[in-house]
Amino acid sequence: MKLFVPRESRDGETRVAASPDTVKKLVGHGFEVHVEKGAGVPSGILDSHFVDAGAKLATAKSAGAADVVFKVLRPTATEAKKYKKGALVFASMDPYGSEKEIETIGKAGVSAFAMEFMPRITRAQVMDVLSSQANLAGYQAVIEGSAAYGRAMPMMMTAAGTVPAAKVFVMGAGVAGLQAIATARRLGAIVTATDVRPAAKEQVESLGAKFVAVEDDEFKQAETAGGYAKEMSKEYQAKQAELVASHIAKQDVVITTALIPGRPAPKLVTKDMVKSMAAGSVLVDLAVERGGNVEGAKANEVTQVGDVSIVGYTNMAGRIPASASLLYAKNLLAFLETMVDKESGKLEVNWEDELVEATLLTRDGKVVHPNFAAAPKAAATKSGK
Repeated sequence: MKLFVPRESRDGETRVAASPDTVKKLVGHGFEVHVEKGAGVPSGILDSHFVDAGAKLATAKSAGAADVVFKVLRPTATEAKKYKKGALVFASMDPYGSEKEIETIGKAGVSAFAMEFMPRITRAQVMDVLSSQANLAGYQAVIEGSAAYGRAMPMMMTAAGTVPAAKVFVMGAGVAGLQAIATARRLGAIVTATDVRPAAKEQVESLGAKFVAVEDDEFKQAETAGGYAKEMSKEYQAKQAELVASHIAKQDVVITTALIPGRPAPKLVTKDMVKSMAAGSVLVDLAVERGGNVEGAKANEVTQVGDVSIVGYTNMAGRIPASASLLYAKNLLAFLETMVDKESGKLEVNWEDELVEATLLTRDGKVVHPNFAAAPKAAATKSGK
């Protein structure tokens, strides 16, 4: 069984889909691991580290002979066409809004798995790439916000005077938000947070932060069975905006994390709110890849609205690639291990496994995921075919 780990080709991607530790375990499972030269360098993992772990260095051409391909981001059409038919491809596929690209990957004949669709159940926790990467994104958001703020985060009492503690407001208390709260607290900031999910209140308060939200009937039913936040009504968003507007005006650092899978990010912070903040204040928008929670945020830029900075990095976890790669690689390994027969050591995919059914995007030349398989048919119907 051959497994290939390519160097990521998309601009700005610094992570790699394997680590020396996962390579050792893959070799132990009987895989012949090929890593493209230089694949781990942006993450601080040298070619020699992979070789010492049992991998073989390769070129991009090695993808054509691989039974399994581990990637960070969705393969390009050119890359997918080079893969062997029937190969298993694991990556963060980001299929929403990219249906044509997914169809192209399907036509390449590979079985593509979208790691971000991993169900949030107990047995899949170690495979949850959204959680592993969001955790680091939340941490890094505080670091970036602190750097842009240019002042100390904790209160400091010195002979020369007292430095007040920074006030940090986290909007969205999912995995990224909770880590941001914990990190800001460790740095000594005064932290408040908000979320539309009722269960978040207890989690926020357990970390020592104050919870801020409009707690009406809609709020009490604002969580899906999978633990994700539902998109709130315009009425609720208006009430919440009114509540937080005065709060934001008093904050030094605001971190927004509200993302809804497959939809544009909800606008939580208007330009008027931004302008109400004191000079030197900072907003960090972790939803900028889907349009952003902050009005005026721009992807991969730090913009200025008056004297307030808006940080809009799209790949926050990738800004600490060494840590992000180690966790992501472990997610991929754990998922693949469920497909290796313990007795024979052979690769045997159980296509009826709930993890496989939840993540499988393409197979046998077709798009098979229920969220996307109907898209081509619908398009054909509209065109009269």
